[in-house]
Amino acid sequence: MSGTQLAVVGGTVVNDDWHGAATVLIADGRVTRLAAPGDPVPTGAQVVDATGRLVMPGGVDPHTHIDMALGDFTTRDGYREATTAAVWGGTTTVVDFAIPMPGQRPLDAVKARREAAAEGVCDAALHGCVVEWDDSVPDQLREMAALGVRTVKLFTTYRDVVMADPGTVVEVMRTLRELGGLAYVHAEANHLVEVDQRRAEEAGHIHASGHATTRSELAEVTAVNEVLASARSVGAPVYFVHQTTPGAIDAVRRARSGGVAAYTETCPHYLTLDDGQYAEPSPELYVCCPPLRARETVEGVAARALAREIDTVGSDHCCYDRSQKQLELSDVRLMPNGMPGVETRLAVVFTELVEQRGLPLERFVALTAANPARLNGIFPQKGVIAPGSDADVILVDPGERRTVSAGSLHMATDYSPYEGRELAGWASTVIVGGRVLVDEGRFSGEPQGGRALRSSPLPQDRLIC
Repeated sequence: MSGTQLAVVGGTVVNDDWHGAATVLIADGRVTRLAAPGDPVPTGAQVVDATGRLVMPGGVDPHTHIDMALGDFTTRDGYREATTAAVWGGTTTVVDFAIPMPGQRPLDAVKARREAAAEGVCDAALHGCVVEWDDSVPDQLREMAALGVRTVKLFTTYRDVVMADPGTVVEVMRTLRELGGLAYVHAEANHLVEVDQRRAEEAGHIHASGHATTRSELAEVTAVNEVLASARSVGAPVYFVHQTTPGAIDAVRRARSGGVAAYTETCPHYLTLDDGQYAEPSPELYVCCPPLRARETVEGVAARALAREIDTVGSDHCCYDRSQKQLELSDVRLMPNGMPGVETRLAVVFTELVEQRGLPLERFVALTAANPARLNGIFPQKGVIAPGSDADVILVDPGERRTVSAGSLHMATDYSPYEGRELAGWASTVIVGGRVLVDEGRFSGEPQGGRALRSSPLPQDRLIC
């Protein structure tokens, strides 16, 4: 933490439950007070002029894949590169996945990732990952919780790679319930995915341009309902990553109304891009899992974000480059799935939901900072501007617009799925732990190492409404 005193003056502070004019006072890396406009600032404090700008908590990205090795491919960025790009985009905390390599224990994957977090320029939390249940897993989960890792990823697809069977899903949720933890589930019914892929292959559509046909909406909705039934049976909470369909989101809403503590995440690309991208000249750049959906489906997801039926927006950042994407053009089962997005997350969501659709600013903060912090056990340390919280603060000029160009971004790749789009909501100033790291297009000073955050026990009945 920095010993510098800062006073952010003249702006409109926005938290998820309030906005208004205030001066944010910062010392020793934490927010000390929200003062009335015009109140004197402490002697010697560095003044940050926020006139005409929104002053918001730094973004918390609940879904990043940094230096991820999956199958034959490894993403291009380590913690330094990924977190630098995150900070440039206004995200000041990332949550990464410790996915075990073949033969590696989940606990050992977590320990290795916690050490890597020190290479970042901002703080990082972790999700563990369990692929197969055995008698050692309960003790591993307990030790992970003691290390501050209480969220655990489960995949219901990718057979023979990371897929967990239904029994494993149930046992992990049961154990996490006892530990104050939360299962994060990638929900696609693998048997239906394999049917889709066989049909696509027989029809000659298994290449990148046919990706939308290889993982159906039905596969997603089916898996979500199956996992919800398991969560209900053991009385455990559950969080669904990257939901892409109104049917899946509606299933979570119904389950929550029935008493299940269930949560929905979506991603910027599922709010904006559609399956028409697969008819473009470089469809491989948009191959992600689940795939981009039809425009009607995208509109349905956006409508549910406006209706408060989506809890968080994560980037699902997977920093592959063009050369990796082009190696297996003829078969999406072999090519790397995922797109870079940690730097553009806030701007895409702000433009699509706030500027174009009228989402309240408080709800924007909830989706991109406060709720991700709550659902990872790091609130109110993160996700809010309040006395005692970490001084992770961004300034946004809502009238400033920039055109996306991969060459001007900071991610370790040579493309962006939003290339050429004009976006609002960019952070002009980014304060991390009380230090101004980004200011008006300049990266200021040598950043200190990031910290591996510790998740507090999560309430098992309801974290957010």
